[in-house]
Amino acid sequence: MHIGNYATDLARSVAFLSRIPMPSFAFSGFDGKLDRASRAFPTAGIFIALLPALVFLLMIGLNADRLMSAFCALAVQAALTGALHEDGLADCADGLGGGRDRDHALSIMKDSRIGTYGAISLILSFALRAAALAAIARAAPPLAAADVIPAIACISRAAIVWHWHRLPPAKPDGVAAAAGQPAEGAMQMALVSGCLLSALMLWPSLGLLPLVCALLACGFSAMAFTRMVRQKLAGHTGDTLGATQQISEIAALFALAMAL
Repeated sequence: MHIGNYATDLARSVAFLSRIPMPSFAFSGFDGKLDRASRAFPTAGIFIALLPALVFLLMIGLNADRLMSAFCALAVQAALTGALHEDGLADCADGLGGGRDRDHALSIMKDSRIGTYGAISLILSFALRAAALAAIARAAPPLAAADVIPAIACISRAAIVWHWHRLPPAKPDGVAAAAGQPAEGAMQMALVSGCLLSALMLWPSLGLLPLVCALLACGFSAMAFTRMVRQKLAGHTGDTLGATQQISEIAALFALAMAL
């Protein structure tokens, strides 16, 4: 793997997954395709989650309430990503929950307005993740608890690449279709790097069992959601990519909290 090429892929991945500005040279000759750059999604997840983790660590260090600290960290994270993944979760909840059939579900997901299913999914996403982070912060030292945020951001972005690779585009004119589709090599590299990097962050401070529980929960939840999307939509969309990240992140955080 050429370091320069990976750095370019990382910059493009960060730009795609967040609102963090990246240097313009990384986009020289860029055609909008992310099929290769997706291999850097897990590393991009770590980069994006560094500031939320720092906020979480500082607030815990100042003896702030654990739940309040978790909500603040999640708010910073949503601001950095432009709530990209939360938007996908809400649209999927509305489409899959209210759609009569595939076409109806896709039309609902394309609508920018949020419905009841979407609103409930957003409330639950923030509440469940904050509750899990607060529980982790009560059971682990501050630095170990803060490390959880980039570690889970890493493996949940790897789950995006797996979901993206496993399903064809549901719409030929969709955002995800225009960005290409990860090849087998990119998907495998994303999964391997996601697992290894998250292990380096979680194993030394939290132990092997919480790490294994988090990885299994992330994997099984992504597989279950991908299977449902295959049955309902017969393919992925940009919204299902975001929803995969959210669902796998919630599952991994809950597994960690319960294993500590």
